Amino acid sequence: MVANAMMLLVALAIVLILLLKVVYKIIWVPLKVQHVLKKQGINGPGYSPILNNTAKIRRLMIAEAESKSSCFTHNHETVVSRVMSHYYNWSTIYGKNFLYWFGPKPRVAIADPNLIKEILLNTTSFEKIKHNPLSKLLLGDGLVGLDGHKWAIHRRISNHAFNMEIVKGWISEMVDSTTKLLDKWEDVTSARDQFEMDVHKEFHKLSADIISRTAFGSSFEEGKRIFELQDQQVSLVLEAIRSVYIPGFRFLPTKKNRLRKRLEKETRDAIRMLLNNCSRTANNSKSLLSLLMHPIKNQDDKQETLDIEEVVDECKTFYFAGKETTANFLTWAFLLLALHQEWQSKAREEVVRACRNGIPTAENIADLKIVSMILNETLRLYPPAVMLMRQASKNVKLGNLDIPVNTQFYLAMTAVHHDKEIWGDDAHEFNPLRFAESRKHLASFFPFGLGPRICVGQNLALVEAKVALSMIIQQYSFCISPSYVHAPTQAMTLQPQYGAQILFSKIS
Repeated sequence: MVANAMMLLVALAIVLILLLKVVYKIIWVPLKVQHVLKKQGINGPGYSPILNNTAKIRRLMIAEAESKSSCFTHNHETVVSRVMSHYYNWSTIYGKNFLYWFGPKPRVAIADPNLIKEILLNTTSFEKIKHNPLSKLLLGDGLVGLDGHKWAIHRRISNHAFNMEIVKGWISEMVDSTTKLLDKWEDVTSARDQFEMDVHKEFHKLSADIISRTAFGSSFEEGKRIFELQDQQVSLVLEAIRSVYIPGFRFLPTKKNRLRKRLEKETRDAIRMLLNNCSRTANNSKSLLSLLMHPIKNQDDKQETLDIEEVVDECKTFYFAGKETTANFLTWAFLLLALHQEWQSKAREEVVRACRNGIPTAENIADLKIVSMILNETLRLYPPAVMLMRQASKNVKLGNLDIPVNTQFYLAMTAVHHDKEIWGDDAHEFNPLRFAESRKHLASFFPFGLGPRICVGQNLALVEAKVALSMIIQQYSFCISPSYVHAPTQAMTLQPQYGAQILFSKIS
Protein backbone atom coordinates (compact mmCIF):
# COMPACT_ATOMS: atom_id res chain seq x y z
CA MET A 1 0.00 0.00 0.00
CA VAL A 2 2.77 2.42 0.97
CA ALA A 3 4.69 1.54 -2.19
CA ASN A 4 1.63 2.24 -4.34
CA ALA A 5 1.11 5.58 -2.62
CA MET A 6 4.76 6.50 -3.20
CA MET A 7 4.50 5.57 -6.87
CA LEU A 8 1.37 7.70 -7.21
CA LEU A 9 3.11 10.64 -5.57
CA VAL A 10 6.11 10.27 -7.88
CA ALA A 11 3.81 10.10 -10.90
CA LEU A 12 1.91 13.18 -9.74
CA ALA A 13 5.19 15.01 -9.17
CA ILE A 14 6.40 14.15 -12.68
CA VAL A 15 3.09 15.33 -14.19
CA LEU A 16 3.27 18.54 -12.15
CA ILE A 17 6.88 19.21 -13.27
CA LEU A 18 5.95 18.61 -16.89
CA LEU A 19 2.92 20.87 -16.56
CA LEU A 20 5.04 23.61 -15.00
CA LYS A 21 7.55 23.30 -17.83
CA VAL A 22 4.78 23.62 -20.41
CA VAL A 23 3.30 26.65 -18.61
CA TYR A 24 6.76 28.21 -18.37
CA LYS A 25 7.53 27.61 -22.06
CA ILE A 26 4.24 28.55 -23.69
CA ILE A 27 2.90 31.16 -21.26
CA TRP A 28 5.51 32.70 -18.98
CA VAL A 29 8.41 33.10 -21.47
CA PRO A 30 6.30 34.49 -24.38
CA LEU A 31 4.47 36.96 -22.11
CA LYS A 32 7.80 38.08 -20.63
CA VAL A 33 9.28 38.62 -24.12
CA GLN A 34 6.15 40.51 -25.17
CA HIS A 35 6.44 42.75 -22.11
CA VAL A 36 10.16 43.43 -22.68
CA LEU A 37 9.65 44.40 -26.33
CA LYS A 38 6.47 46.40 -25.72
CA LYS A 39 8.33 48.57 -23.20
CA GLN A 40 10.76 49.41 -26.03
CA GLY A 41 7.98 50.42 -28.43
CA ILE A 42 7.66 47.14 -30.36
CA ASN A 43 3.95 46.37 -30.42
CA GLY A 44 1.90 43.89 -32.38
CA PRO A 45 -1.00 41.44 -32.23
CA GLY A 46 -1.07 40.11 -28.68
CA TYR A 47 0.15 36.67 -27.71
CA SER A 48 -2.32 33.91 -26.93
CA PRO A 49 -1.18 30.33 -26.20
CA ILE A 50 -4.31 28.98 -27.92
CA LEU A 51 -5.43 31.55 -30.51
CA ASN A 52 -1.92 32.48 -31.67
CA ASN A 53 -1.07 34.35 -34.89
CA THR A 54 -0.15 31.30 -36.98
CA ALA A 55 -3.70 30.48 -38.05
CA LYS A 56 -4.41 34.10 -38.98
CA ILE A 57 -1.23 34.27 -41.09
CA ARG A 58 -2.36 31.19 -42.98
CA ARG A 59 -5.87 32.65 -43.49
CA LEU A 60 -4.41 35.91 -44.79
CA MET A 61 -2.14 34.05 -47.23
CA ILE A 62 -5.05 31.96 -48.53
CA ALA A 63 -7.33 35.02 -48.81
CA GLU A 64 -4.74 36.96 -50.83
CA ALA A 65 -3.94 33.98 -53.06
CA GLU A 66 -7.65 33.60 -53.85
CA SER A 67 -8.33 37.33 -54.14
CA LYS A 68 -8.99 39.03 -57.43
CA SER A 69 -5.92 40.02 -59.38
CA SER A 70 -5.15 43.62 -60.18
CA CYS A 71 -3.98 45.52 -63.20
CA PHE A 72 -0.29 45.12 -64.00
CA THR A 73 1.19 47.64 -61.57
CA HIS A 74 4.03 47.25 -59.09
CA ASN A 75 2.66 49.25 -56.17
CA HIS A 76 2.65 48.32 -52.49
CA GLU A 77 -0.95 47.09 -52.56
CA THR A 78 -0.43 44.89 -55.62
CA VAL A 79 2.81 43.19 -54.62
CA VAL A 80 3.42 43.45 -50.86
CA SER A 81 -0.23 42.85 -49.89
CA ARG A 82 -0.32 39.65 -51.94
CA VAL A 83 3.04 38.08 -51.09
CA MET A 84 3.45 39.32 -47.50
CA SER A 85 -0.19 39.64 -46.51
CA HIS A 86 0.32 39.41 -42.74
CA TYR A 87 3.12 41.98 -42.86
CA TYR A 88 1.04 44.32 -45.03
CA ASN A 89 -1.97 44.10 -42.72
CA TRP A 90 -0.17 44.37 -39.39
CA SER A 91 2.34 47.03 -40.50
CA THR A 92 -0.54 49.39 -41.29
CA ILE A 93 -1.64 49.03 -37.66
CA TYR A 94 1.62 48.70 -35.70
CA GLY A 95 4.24 50.32 -37.97
CA LYS A 96 7.11 48.95 -40.06
CA ASN A 97 8.66 47.06 -37.12
CA PHE A 98 6.33 44.98 -34.95
CA LEU A 99 6.08 41.77 -32.92
CA TYR A 100 3.93 38.79 -33.86
CA TRP A 101 3.90 35.11 -32.91
CA PHE A 102 4.59 31.82 -34.67
CA GLY A 103 3.17 29.44 -32.09
CA PRO A 104 4.99 30.37 -28.86
CA LYS A 105 7.96 31.80 -30.79
CA PRO A 106 8.30 35.60 -30.96
CA ARG A 107 8.96 37.07 -34.40
CA VAL A 108 9.89 40.69 -34.91
CA ALA A 109 9.08 41.95 -38.39
CA ILE A 110 11.76 44.43 -39.50
CA ALA A 111 11.70 46.87 -42.44
CA ASP A 112 14.39 49.26 -41.17
CA PRO A 113 17.52 48.99 -43.39
CA ASN A 114 19.81 49.92 -40.50
CA LEU A 115 18.53 47.05 -38.35
CA ILE A 116 18.48 44.64 -41.30
CA LYS A 117 22.09 45.45 -42.11
CA GLU A 118 23.10 44.87 -38.48
CA ILE A 119 21.30 41.52 -38.36
CA LEU A 120 22.69 40.17 -41.64
CA LEU A 121 26.28 41.26 -41.05
CA ASN A 122 26.48 40.04 -37.44
CA THR A 123 26.44 36.26 -37.88
CA THR A 124 27.71 35.60 -34.35
CA SER A 125 24.64 37.14 -32.68
CA PHE A 126 22.05 36.43 -35.38
CA GLU A 127 21.87 32.96 -36.91
CA LYS A 128 19.74 31.10 -39.42
CA ILE A 129 16.54 29.67 -38.01
CA LYS A 130 16.73 25.91 -37.76
CA HIS A 131 14.75 24.10 -40.45
CA ASN A 132 11.44 22.55 -39.57
CA PRO A 133 12.49 18.86 -39.85
CA LEU A 134 9.73 18.28 -42.41
CA SER A 135 11.02 21.11 -44.63
CA LYS A 136 14.59 19.76 -44.74
CA LEU A 137 13.52 17.14 -47.25
CA LEU A 138 13.63 19.59 -50.16
CA LEU A 139 17.02 21.20 -49.55
CA GLY A 140 18.67 18.59 -47.35
CA ASP A 141 21.50 19.49 -44.97
CA GLY A 142 23.17 21.74 -47.51
CA LEU A 143 24.64 25.20 -47.22
CA VAL A 144 21.26 26.93 -46.74
CA GLY A 145 20.55 25.22 -43.42
CA LEU A 146 24.01 24.78 -41.92
CA ASP A 147 25.74 26.81 -39.19
CA GLY A 148 29.11 26.95 -37.48
CA HIS A 149 32.22 25.04 -38.55
CA LYS A 150 30.37 22.75 -40.95
CA TRP A 151 28.80 25.74 -42.71
CA ALA A 152 32.24 27.38 -43.04
CA ILE A 153 33.65 24.32 -44.86
CA HIS A 154 30.66 24.05 -47.20
CA ARG A 155 30.80 27.79 -47.83
CA ARG A 156 34.51 27.81 -48.76
CA ILE A 157 34.04 24.92 -51.18
CA SER A 158 30.88 26.48 -52.66
CA ASN A 159 32.54 29.89 -53.02
CA HIS A 160 35.29 28.22 -55.02
CA ALA A 161 32.72 26.43 -57.20
CA PHE A 162 30.66 29.57 -57.91
CA ASN A 163 33.30 32.28 -58.33
CA MET A 164 32.75 34.55 -61.32
CA GLU A 165 35.55 33.09 -63.45
CA ILE A 166 34.09 29.58 -63.04
CA VAL A 167 30.59 30.85 -63.87
CA LYS A 168 31.87 32.61 -66.99
CA GLY A 169 33.29 29.27 -68.08
CA TRP A 170 29.72 27.90 -68.08
CA ILE A 171 28.42 30.52 -70.52
CA SER A 172 28.79 28.16 -73.49
CA GLU A 173 26.46 25.68 -71.71
CA MET A 174 23.97 28.50 -71.07
CA VAL A 175 24.15 29.47 -74.76
CA ASP A 176 23.57 25.86 -75.81
CA SER A 177 20.52 25.53 -73.55
CA THR A 178 19.04 28.82 -74.76
CA THR A 179 19.69 27.87 -78.39
CA LYS A 180 17.79 24.63 -77.80
CA LEU A 181 14.88 26.63 -76.37
CA LEU A 182 14.85 29.03 -79.34
CA ASP A 183 15.02 26.14 -81.83
CA LYS A 184 11.99 24.58 -80.14
CA TRP A 185 10.08 27.86 -80.36
CA GLU A 186 11.00 28.11 -84.04
CA ASP A 187 9.75 24.59 -84.76
CA VAL A 188 6.47 25.16 -82.95
CA THR A 189 5.72 28.65 -84.25
CA SER A 190 7.48 29.00 -87.63
CA ALA A 191 4.20 29.40 -89.55
CA ARG A 192 2.86 32.25 -87.40
CA ASP A 193 3.78 35.92 -87.30
CA GLN A 194 2.87 36.11 -83.61
CA PHE A 195 2.50 33.45 -80.96
CA GLU A 196 1.69 33.25 -77.27
CA MET A 197 4.03 31.54 -74.83
CA ASP A 198 3.80 31.00 -71.07
CA VAL A 199 7.38 32.00 -70.33
CA HIS A 200 7.08 30.91 -66.71
CA LYS A 201 6.93 27.28 -67.82
CA GLU A 202 9.51 27.80 -70.56
CA PHE A 203 12.06 29.42 -68.26
CA HIS A 204 11.68 26.66 -65.68
CA LYS A 205 12.65 24.18 -68.39
CA LEU A 206 15.51 26.41 -69.52
CA SER A 207 16.98 26.92 -66.04
CA ALA A 208 16.57 23.19 -65.31
CA ASP A 209 18.55 22.37 -68.43
CA ILE A 210 21.28 24.89 -67.55
CA ILE A 211 21.71 23.69 -63.96
CA SER A 212 21.83 20.08 -65.22
CA ARG A 213 24.54 20.91 -67.76
CA THR A 214 26.63 22.99 -65.38
CA ALA A 215 26.24 20.60 -62.45
CA PHE A 216 26.59 17.24 -64.16
CA GLY A 217 27.39 17.92 -67.78
CA SER A 218 24.03 16.25 -68.48
CA SER A 219 20.97 17.61 -70.23
CA PHE A 220 17.64 18.39 -68.64
CA GLU A 221 16.27 15.03 -69.76
CA GLU A 222 18.85 13.13 -67.69
CA GLY A 223 18.07 15.14 -64.56
CA LYS A 224 14.34 15.41 -65.27
CA ARG A 225 13.34 12.87 -62.62
CA ILE A 226 15.05 14.90 -59.89
CA PHE A 227 13.11 18.03 -60.85
CA GLU A 228 9.85 16.07 -60.93
CA LEU A 229 10.50 14.70 -57.44
CA GLN A 230 11.40 18.13 -56.07
CA ASP A 231 8.29 19.68 -57.64
CA GLN A 232 6.20 17.10 -55.78
CA GLN A 233 7.94 18.05 -52.53
CA VAL A 234 7.25 21.79 -52.79
CA SER A 235 3.64 21.75 -51.55
CA LEU A 236 4.59 19.44 -48.67
CA VAL A 237 7.46 21.70 -47.66
CA LEU A 238 5.33 24.86 -47.88
CA GLU A 239 2.77 23.25 -45.61
CA ALA A 240 5.51 22.37 -43.10
CA ILE A 241 7.09 25.84 -43.17
CA ARG A 242 3.76 27.55 -42.51
CA SER A 243 2.82 25.25 -39.61
CA VAL A 244 4.13 24.99 -36.06
CA TYR A 245 6.09 21.74 -35.81
CA ILE A 246 5.15 19.30 -33.05
CA PRO A 247 8.32 17.43 -31.91
CA GLY A 248 8.29 13.84 -33.06
CA PHE A 249 5.48 14.31 -35.59
CA ARG A 250 7.73 13.42 -38.55
CA PHE A 251 8.09 9.88 -37.18
CA LEU A 252 4.34 9.18 -37.24
CA PRO A 253 3.32 6.94 -40.18
CA THR A 254 0.84 9.45 -41.65
CA LYS A 255 0.05 9.43 -45.36
CA LYS A 256 2.01 12.67 -45.96
CA ASN A 257 4.96 11.54 -43.86
CA ARG A 258 5.18 8.31 -45.85
CA LEU A 259 5.06 10.35 -49.06
CA ARG A 260 7.79 12.69 -47.76
CA LYS A 261 10.01 9.75 -46.89
CA ARG A 262 9.49 8.09 -50.28
CA LEU A 263 10.20 11.29 -52.24
CA GLU A 264 13.32 11.97 -50.18
CA LYS A 265 14.68 8.47 -50.79
CA GLU A 266 13.95 8.59 -54.53
CA THR A 267 15.54 12.04 -54.86
CA ARG A 268 18.73 11.03 -53.08
CA ASP A 269 18.94 7.79 -55.07
CA ALA A 270 18.49 9.69 -58.37
CA ILE A 271 21.23 12.19 -57.47
CA ARG A 272 23.61 9.43 -56.37
CA MET A 273 23.06 7.70 -59.70
CA LEU A 274 23.93 10.89 -61.58
CA LEU A 275 26.97 11.37 -59.34
CA ASN A 276 28.19 7.86 -60.09
CA ASN A 277 27.62 8.26 -63.83
CA CYS A 278 29.33 11.61 -63.83
CA SER A 279 32.36 10.45 -61.84
CA ARG A 280 32.86 7.57 -64.29
CA THR A 281 32.44 9.53 -67.52
CA ALA A 282 33.08 13.22 -66.92
CA ASN A 283 36.49 14.69 -67.52
CA ASN A 284 35.37 18.31 -67.09
CA SER A 285 37.06 19.56 -63.93
CA LYS A 286 35.01 22.77 -64.14
CA SER A 287 31.58 21.16 -63.68
CA LEU A 288 29.86 22.03 -60.42
CA LEU A 289 29.95 18.40 -59.34
CA SER A 290 33.70 18.12 -59.93
CA LEU A 291 34.33 21.32 -58.00
CA LEU A 292 32.19 20.21 -55.05
CA MET A 293 33.97 16.87 -54.88
CA HIS A 294 37.44 18.37 -55.26
CA PRO A 295 39.36 19.06 -51.99
CA ILE A 296 40.48 22.64 -51.31
CA LYS A 297 42.98 24.05 -48.83
CA ASN A 298 41.82 26.36 -46.05
CA GLN A 299 43.77 29.24 -44.52
CA ASP A 300 45.69 26.80 -42.32
CA ASP A 301 46.79 24.91 -45.46
CA LYS A 302 44.67 21.91 -44.48
CA GLN A 303 42.60 20.06 -47.03
CA GLU A 304 38.81 20.28 -46.77
CA THR A 305 36.40 18.11 -48.71
CA LEU A 306 32.76 16.97 -48.72
CA ASP A 307 31.72 13.34 -48.41
CA ILE A 308 29.25 11.85 -50.89
CA GLU A 309 26.15 12.51 -48.77
CA GLU A 310 27.19 16.15 -48.26
CA VAL A 311 27.61 16.49 -52.03
CA VAL A 312 24.12 15.00 -52.47
CA ASP A 313 22.73 17.59 -50.03
CA GLU A 314 24.40 20.45 -51.90
CA CYS A 315 23.16 19.08 -55.23
CA LYS A 316 19.61 19.01 -53.86
CA THR A 317 19.96 22.66 -52.90
CA PHE A 318 21.48 23.82 -56.18
CA TYR A 319 19.14 21.68 -58.26
CA PHE A 320 16.08 23.28 -56.66
CA ALA A 321 17.29 26.79 -55.88
CA GLY A 322 19.23 27.09 -59.14
CA LYS A 323 16.15 26.28 -61.18
CA GLU A 324 13.51 28.07 -59.11
CA THR A 325 15.31 31.37 -58.52
CA THR A 326 16.55 32.00 -62.04
CA ALA A 327 13.35 30.82 -63.74
CA ASN A 328 11.19 33.23 -61.73
CA PHE A 329 13.77 36.03 -62.05
CA LEU A 330 13.70 35.69 -65.86
CA THR A 331 9.91 35.46 -65.88
CA TRP A 332 9.49 38.80 -64.10
CA ALA A 333 12.18 40.44 -66.25
CA PHE A 334 10.36 39.46 -69.46
CA LEU A 335 6.98 40.51 -68.09
CA LEU A 336 8.39 43.92 -67.17
CA LEU A 337 10.06 44.39 -70.56
CA ALA A 338 6.87 43.26 -72.30
CA LEU A 339 4.98 45.95 -70.37
CA HIS A 340 7.64 48.67 -70.74
CA GLN A 341 8.41 48.67 -74.44
CA GLU A 342 10.81 51.61 -74.29
CA TRP A 343 13.15 49.64 -72.02
CA GLN A 344 12.81 46.57 -74.21
CA SER A 345 14.04 48.66 -77.15
CA LYS A 346 16.93 50.08 -75.16
CA ALA A 347 17.98 46.61 -74.02
CA ARG A 348 17.78 45.22 -77.55
CA GLU A 349 19.89 48.04 -78.98
CA GLU A 350 22.55 47.50 -76.32
CA VAL A 351 22.62 43.72 -76.84
CA VAL A 352 22.93 44.04 -80.64
CA ARG A 353 25.75 46.54 -80.15
CA ALA A 354 27.62 44.42 -77.59
CA CYS A 355 27.04 40.92 -79.02
CA ARG A 356 28.19 41.55 -82.56
CA ASN A 357 28.01 37.93 -83.61
CA GLY A 358 24.72 37.50 -81.76
CA ILE A 359 26.25 35.27 -79.07
CA PRO A 360 26.91 36.48 -75.50
CA THR A 361 30.41 35.71 -74.22
CA ALA A 362 32.37 36.19 -71.02
CA GLU A 363 33.82 39.34 -72.56
CA ASN A 364 30.75 41.07 -73.97
CA ILE A 365 28.27 40.46 -71.14
CA ALA A 366 30.32 42.93 -69.10
CA ASP A 367 29.21 45.62 -71.60
CA LEU A 368 25.50 45.05 -70.91
CA LYS A 369 25.04 48.00 -68.55
CA ILE A 370 21.40 48.70 -69.42
CA VAL A 371 20.53 45.02 -69.13
CA SER A 372 22.20 44.94 -65.70
CA MET A 373 20.09 47.91 -64.55
CA ILE A 374 16.93 46.24 -65.87
CA LEU A 375 17.74 43.02 -64.01
CA ASN A 376 18.44 44.90 -60.78
CA GLU A 377 15.15 46.79 -61.07
CA THR A 378 13.40 43.47 -61.64
CA LEU A 379 14.98 42.08 -58.47
CA ARG A 380 13.91 45.20 -56.59
CA LEU A 381 10.25 44.99 -57.59
CA TYR A 382 9.93 41.19 -57.67
CA PRO A 383 12.72 39.56 -55.61
CA PRO A 384 12.67 35.73 -55.79
CA ALA A 385 12.81 35.51 -51.97
CA VAL A 386 10.25 37.91 -50.51
CA MET A 387 11.86 37.92 -47.04
CA LEU A 388 14.71 36.50 -44.97
CA MET A 389 14.58 34.94 -41.50
CA ARG A 390 17.10 35.11 -38.66
CA GLN A 391 17.19 34.38 -34.92
CA ALA A 392 19.02 35.91 -31.97
CA SER A 393 21.49 33.32 -30.70
CA LYS A 394 21.89 35.20 -27.39
CA ASN A 395 20.61 38.28 -25.58
CA VAL A 396 21.79 41.04 -27.88
CA LYS A 397 21.61 44.75 -28.57
CA LEU A 398 20.02 45.64 -31.92
CA GLY A 399 20.15 49.35 -32.59
CA ASN A 400 18.55 50.77 -29.44
CA LEU A 401 16.64 47.57 -28.73
CA ASP A 402 17.47 44.89 -26.15
CA ILE A 403 16.56 41.61 -27.84
CA PRO A 404 15.98 38.42 -25.81
CA VAL A 405 17.67 35.20 -26.90
CA ASN A 406 15.75 33.06 -29.46
CA THR A 407 13.74 36.01 -30.76
CA GLN A 408 13.16 35.45 -34.47
CA PHE A 409 13.28 38.14 -37.15
CA TYR A 410 11.19 38.44 -40.30
CA LEU A 411 13.22 40.73 -42.57
CA ALA A 412 10.59 42.22 -44.86
CA MET A 413 12.68 42.47 -48.05
CA THR A 414 9.84 43.16 -50.48
CA ALA A 415 8.44 45.92 -48.27
CA VAL A 416 11.89 47.56 -48.09
CA HIS A 417 12.30 47.31 -51.87
CA HIS A 418 8.95 49.12 -52.34
CA ASP A 419 9.41 51.75 -49.61
CA LYS A 420 8.90 55.33 -50.87
CA GLU A 421 10.93 56.73 -47.97
CA ILE A 422 13.93 54.78 -49.30
CA TRP A 423 13.38 54.85 -53.08
CA GLY A 424 11.40 58.05 -53.58
CA ASP A 425 7.89 58.76 -54.84
CA ASP A 426 8.47 56.59 -57.92
CA ALA A 427 9.28 53.51 -55.81
CA HIS A 428 6.39 51.61 -57.38
CA GLU A 429 7.42 52.38 -60.93
CA PHE A 430 9.75 50.41 -63.19
CA ASN A 431 12.75 52.71 -63.49
CA PRO A 432 16.06 50.90 -64.14
CA LEU A 433 17.92 54.23 -64.21
CA ARG A 434 17.77 54.35 -60.42
CA PHE A 435 20.56 51.73 -60.53
CA ALA A 436 22.81 54.03 -62.54
CA GLU A 437 23.66 55.57 -59.16
CA SER A 438 25.14 53.92 -56.10
CA ARG A 439 22.71 52.59 -53.51
CA LYS A 440 21.53 54.91 -50.76
CA HIS A 441 21.91 52.19 -48.13
CA LEU A 442 23.52 48.75 -48.20
CA ALA A 443 20.32 47.10 -46.92
CA SER A 444 17.92 49.04 -49.16
CA PHE A 445 18.42 46.39 -51.86
CA PHE A 446 19.36 42.84 -50.88
CA PRO A 447 17.67 40.30 -53.20
CA PHE A 448 20.45 37.77 -52.55
CA GLY A 449 20.98 38.69 -48.89
CA LEU A 450 23.97 40.47 -47.36
CA GLY A 451 27.13 39.64 -45.51
CA PRO A 452 28.83 36.27 -45.05
CA ARG A 453 25.64 34.34 -45.91
CA ILE A 454 24.90 36.17 -49.16
CA CYS A 455 23.56 33.74 -51.77
CA VAL A 456 26.48 31.74 -53.14
CA GLY A 457 24.70 31.27 -56.50
CA GLN A 458 24.04 34.95 -57.29
CA ASN A 459 26.78 35.08 -59.97
CA LEU A 460 25.21 32.10 -61.74
CA ALA A 461 21.69 33.60 -61.57
CA LEU A 462 22.77 37.00 -62.93
CA VAL A 463 24.95 35.64 -65.75
CA GLU A 464 22.31 33.08 -66.72
CA ALA A 465 19.65 35.81 -66.89
CA LYS A 466 21.90 38.03 -69.03
CA VAL A 467 22.66 35.23 -71.47
CA ALA A 468 19.04 34.11 -71.90
CA LEU A 469 17.66 37.64 -72.16
CA SER A 470 20.28 38.82 -74.64
CA MET A 471 19.74 35.83 -76.95
CA ILE A 472 15.94 35.93 -76.93
CA ILE A 473 15.61 39.71 -77.26
CA GLN A 474 17.67 39.69 -80.47
CA GLN A 475 15.24 37.30 -82.17
CA TYR A 476 11.87 38.41 -80.80
CA SER A 477 9.95 41.50 -79.80
CA PHE A 478 7.24 40.83 -77.24
CA CYS A 479 4.28 42.32 -75.39
CA ILE A 480 1.86 41.26 -72.66
CA SER A 481 -0.84 38.84 -73.79
CA PRO A 482 -4.48 39.77 -73.05
CA SER A 483 -4.73 36.41 -71.28
CA TYR A 484 -2.11 37.38 -68.66
CA VAL A 485 -3.52 37.83 -65.15
CA HIS A 486 -1.27 39.81 -62.82
CA ALA A 487 -1.28 37.96 -59.52
CA PRO A 488 2.13 37.81 -57.77
CA THR A 489 2.13 35.03 -55.21
CA GLN A 490 4.60 33.50 -52.80
CA ALA A 491 5.21 29.79 -53.10
CA MET A 492 8.82 28.84 -52.34
CA THR A 493 9.70 31.95 -54.35
CA LEU A 494 7.80 34.93 -55.78
CA GLN A 495 6.06 33.88 -58.97
CA PRO A 496 3.01 34.67 -61.15
CA GLN A 497 0.08 32.68 -59.82
CA TYR A 498 -1.51 32.00 -63.21
CA GLY A 499 1.56 31.85 -65.42
CA ALA A 500 3.19 34.54 -67.58
CA GLN A 501 1.57 34.69 -71.01
CA ILE A 502 3.52 36.84 -73.48
CA LEU A 503 2.98 37.47 -77.21
CA PHE A 504 6.16 37.10 -79.28
CA SER A 505 6.84 38.38 -82.79
CA LYS A 506 9.83 37.29 -84.88
CA ILE A 507 12.28 40.08 -85.69
CA SER A 508 13.11 39.84 -89.39
